[in-house]
Amino acid sequence: MTLAKGLGIYHQTGAEGTHALVERHAPLVKKIALHMLARLPASVQLDDLMQAGMIGLLEAATKFQSNKGASFETYAGIRIRGSIVDEMRKGDWVPRSVHRNARRIAKAIKTVEDRSGSEAHDAEVAEELGMTLNEYHACLSDANSGRLFSLDELNESGELPIQELETSDNPLEGITSDAFRQSLAEAIGELPEREKLVLSLYYQDELNLKEIGAVLGVSESRVSQIHSQAAMRLRGRLTDW
Repeated sequence: MTLAKGLGIYHQTGAEGTHALVERHAPLVKKIALHMLARLPASVQLDDLMQAGMIGLLEAATKFQSNKGASFETYAGIRIRGSIVDEMRKGDWVPRSVHRNARRIAKAIKTVEDRSGSEAHDAEVAEELGMTLNEYHACLSDANSGRLFSLDELNESGELPIQELETSDNPLEGITSDAFRQSLAEAIGELPEREKLVLSLYYQDELNLKEIGAVLGVSESRVSQIHSQAAMRLRGRLTDW
């Protein structure tokens, strides 16, 4: 579905004010799609990501509530990314071994950190996994390029940030969301400085891996490994969630 077609579909069903929101923020779909495409296999097409992202934008325009405190752009960005992630999951293009290794890495990092009481280093995690350092780094690269990891996916549903912005009939859901968000913020704050910087540059400043590599003076593949290790470290530390 092209951007023009997506807007056309919405024009038939949406109110004029909401349609204007979609039209104004349509470039956000391409921006996010391009950002996510940079860490996906070459077989993934930009048009497919934009099609899924457009669906997320349409949903955002329909469900957005301005009295929730978040700007529409923030809310739409979450919806767009979530929609793209959902579409990729449906495609089932990630080998099971990648998911399995990601879980093993997260568990190994947690085991090492629980045992030592300090942050786990690459060599320690590799030893825990019974891998060479090169094998461990290869697994990290596969984990980062093989799935659409985002901070939104640290809980199993992958929908927590969206739930935070919507109304709910269950008053306990808001408490849980706030508690998870606080735990996530604390876990990010306790990451090694380089991992924290990579996440900040990637998610907040929206630099791609190549640009981050230029900032840090390392290769793009090394940035991919650092990003993936940060993700696995967070997942391990947030096991209770």
